[in-house]
Amino acid sequence: MSHVLPTTRHELSLLYRARPAMAGLLLAGTAAQGSPLGGSAVRKVPGIGWVTADPVVARTVLRDHRSFTILGEGGVGNLWAQILGDWVLDLFDGAGHHDLRTRTRELFTEAVSRDLVSAAWDERVAAAGEVLRSGGTLDVAHLSRVLVGRMVICLLGIPRPAGHGGSWPDDEGALRIFETGERLASVALGTAGSTILTPEQVATAQGIVAELNAGIPDGWRNAPPDTLLGRCRELGLGLTETSGLASLLMVAGTETAASAMGRITALLIDTGEQHRMLAAIRAGAEPGAVAPAPGPDGDERVAGLLNPGEADPVENVVREGLRVTSPASVIGRGVAADVEVGGARLRAGDRIMLLVWSANAAAGPFRADRPYVRESRQLWFGAGRHLCLGAALARAEIGTLLRMLWSEDRPLRVVRRRAARGVLIPAWSELLVTRS
Repeated sequence: MSHVLPTTRHELSLLYRARPAMAGLLLAGTAAQGSPLGGSAVRKVPGIGWVTADPVVARTVLRDHRSFTILGEGGVGNLWAQILGDWVLDLFDGAGHHDLRTRTRELFTEAVSRDLVSAAWDERVAAAGEVLRSGGTLDVAHLSRVLVGRMVICLLGIPRPAGHGGSWPDDEGALRIFETGERLASVALGTAGSTILTPEQVATAQGIVAELNAGIPDGWRNAPPDTLLGRCRELGLGLTETSGLASLLMVAGTETAASAMGRITALLIDTGEQHRMLAAIRAGAEPGAVAPAPGPDGDERVAGLLNPGEADPVENVVREGLRVTSPASVIGRGVAADVEVGGARLRAGDRIMLLVWSANAAAGPFRADRPYVRESRQLWFGAGRHLCLGAALARAEIGTLLRMLWSEDRPLRVVRRRAARGVLIPAWSELLVTRS
């Protein structure tokens, strides 16, 4: 019996060049999920702890806030508490987190996200589109980093550097900010075995956070209400909370967004699914459908479980591309209380790693018109009250890029590509495309 790969060979090469050991774990998770031998959906791996690649179990863990915590060993909150301070412990979980989510619910709605992307990107995206229209070659990986850097500058109100002439933000400044975000994310590169940081790692991360947040106090006090910092102020978020959210956006929304943009572009070309997407667009599918809004606790439960953007072929590709790439390939949680899940008994103080990439990949290879996968839903954005706050913004960013790339109803081809090595988030460091 022939073995069907969970994704393209190019995608697999990205995983291995980024983090070989993690790639092996993710592929083992996919294989175990499809094994006819069955067994527990939750297994213990020496040096890592409990792991699962089952999407239903992963969602159960993420929605069980009594038995699992983001703050304990294995959770990202544990990392941030060491970097930002103990105030994170209240803000990231429990009543403090619920209050924060309630107040920030309107920060990244579908409409707000589209407006943010338009304001930060329109001019630069139009220039990139002109390169393709004139028959040129466009480096989508480089462009993605530039665009995400520009978004961070606009969101955080990062001021023009002293002595800087010309327009701001520019590509050079955007890349510098993106690279700063990469340095901050790289602090987590070696935390698969433990989320306890060394004093040197803490000092490095705190220095980067201070550098990125330098413009936030002024922006929080004086930014207009239609900006992110101004909205934070108007929603009643204090300076400390706003600075913390800004730091999270830097880690959660830089490398992951840029990675997804380049990888989904390559997937459309490599699989030939760009032709299916273009055919659907030509068939006259009506754009403009919006994604389900999060529920009261940030959960994605909605009546009917409609696809985000189901009536729009590009939005369907965004959802499917995020499923297949799952840039945040693992999610960690600490075990707060003894619990049985997925056929295993976990004890308080344990940690569990959710193999998000493996869970999502099990539904099958990339297909532009794949129906909504009920088992995983939007697992690439998490689940429960820690569902990604910037999910709508990420979708808007990816959709804007794809619409520009295929705006003239013509397929693209890859001219040259190069995978990034030794990085936290698998990505193309170079992806040159042109129109066929």
